Amino acid sequence: MGDEYAETVRLLWEPQPKPARGPRPTLDLDRIARAGVQIADWDGLSELSMRRVAERLGVTKMALYRYVPGKAELIALMIDAAIGPYPTAEQVRGDWREQLEDWARRLFVGFRQHPWVLEATVGPRVMGPGELSWLERAVSALDGTGLTGAERMDTAVLLLGHLRGIVAQQAGTAGSGDNPEAQLGAILGGLMQEHGAQFPALASAFASAVQSDGQDHAWEFGLQRILDGLAALIDQRAR
Repeated sequence: MGDEYAETVRLLWEPQPKPARGPRPTLDLDRIARAGVQIADWDGLSELSMRRVAERLGVTKMALYRYVPGKAELIALMIDAAIGPYPTAEQVRGDWREQLEDWARRLFVGFRQHPWVLEATVGPRVMGPGELSWLERAVSALDGTGLTGAERMDTAVLLLGHLRGIVAQQAGTAGSGDNPEAQLGAILGGLMQEHGAQFPALASAFASAVQSDGQDHAWEFGLQRILDGLAALIDQRAR
């Protein structure tokens, strides 16, 4: 592994040394990460800085650097703190499909609570034990289905991609005024009434969506269709 990841690996995966004697340190990695999470939750990742985290913790920036060498390592700690470990204390229930549905819904809630995580988890990076515990749960849910290890990993990636796309779309409308989706829906409805002849399939689909109270079912629809396709593959392997 390259030297650029060495500090991230150390902070995420290695036990942090505790002083044998003397006063208890005023900071620890968990407090630092959670301070960063609060800033990113409120103001977005673009507003995160070592200075702001230090100010929130009531320490100097130089004191913070004794624990975390830079912003990249800070964000890695924040991701693992925000997502947290999969709640393994709860008993696993249901077949593979029920388990994956539960997994996806839990992770969906987490990403909606911390939408900055979408931006922070793009590109090659070191994942922490909390984040990897979610991947472990998804892959293990497919034990005994006849899928290969690579296919089980791909299933987790596919579900995560759907989740990320929906959360990103919802996050993009946040702060755009009261119920921006309803406002845009009304505009689109007017356009379909005026220009529906040019787009007959879209006009018909939009009318159907209006009859269902205009609810956005993209998350649920996509989740179920992914699982339907997976069920078909698993059934094919069984035969």
